[in-house]
Amino acid sequence: MTHNPAGLPLILNESLEEEKMSMATIKKPICTLSIVSIFILFLFSVTVQAGQPIDCLLCADWTMKTVVQTTDFIVMSTEGRGIIIDNSESKFFDNNTSHIVGTIKIDKGKMTGNYLAKYLDPSGDIYVLELSQTGNEFDYKFIYGTGKFKGISGSGKSYRITKGSPVSPGTAQGCSKITGTYELNK
Repeated sequence: MTHNPAGLPLILNESLEEEKMSMATIKKPICTLSIVSIFILFLFSVTVQAGQPIDCLLCADWTMKTVVQTTDFIVMSTEGRGIIIDNSESKFFDNNTSHIVGTIKIDKGKMTGNYLAKYLDPSGDIYVLELSQTGNEFDYKFIYGTGKFKGISGSGKSYRITKGSPVSPGTAQGCSKITGTYELNK
């Protein structure tokens, strides 16, 4: 058996060299994958940080009309009007007024709903939200905007924080907490 200067049998030395090359071949993709992963994580964190926070309160007055009512199934149309108080430092949505229309379904005690909402800024610019409701929680997304809201995107959640006794039959009054993020893509 032939030996190399390190004193190892030549076959063992060749085997070690092949293993080193194999490990180097494996390390290269792992290193590349790690760099790509860090780059993607960096891009994701920059994208997430680019969204502006939404922290608002919407107080509104609602009217409801029953379309179908049985012992365990109810469908109502609803329309509401309200005003936004923006708690964020920017006050971007402050004093926007709203007009919201939608339908509510209560099936065996479980409430769901779908809505479209137009918000009017004091400047006259508008934006439109699409909302879906499950129980007392709403998910929304921006779908349209004009003026300073042109190109707006984003989404969030809303949930009711107050609810007084109806001032008249077929009405509801209350306030909702609105959170989320938005971006202006001009």
